[in-house]
Amino acid sequence: QVQLVESGGGLVQSGGSLRLACVASKSFVGRYAMGWYRQAPEKQRELVARFISGNTITYADSVRGRFTISRDNAKNTVYLQMNSLKPEDTAVYYCNAYRHPDDYWGQGTQVTVTS
Repeated sequence: QVQLVESGGGLVQSGGSLRLACVASKSFVGRYAMGWYRQAPEKQRELVARFISGNTITYADSVRGRFTISRDNAKNTVYLQMNSLKPEDTAVYYCNAYRHPDDYWGQGTQVTVTS
């Protein structure tokens, strides 16, 4: 069974930084489209950043220039470096691995940004 395990969430003040990590139980970080999504209370889950194909990356407009997604295939790990955090970044952040028809999700990690 494939598992994605996120870590690195926490409580941070506005302007601070966090780095999330997603470790995959199988060696597919380089073979699947890996990404990060988030869901704030009473809002729909939304894309934060993801690899589309190869090293092509897309970011949500709200995080472009502040967040950086990266991966280490040898460690089966995808990272999300979050800088200049804002209160509106508060959400549960989920790791995703997609390659049709497979679509895997982690359990999520909470990020809370205080003003």
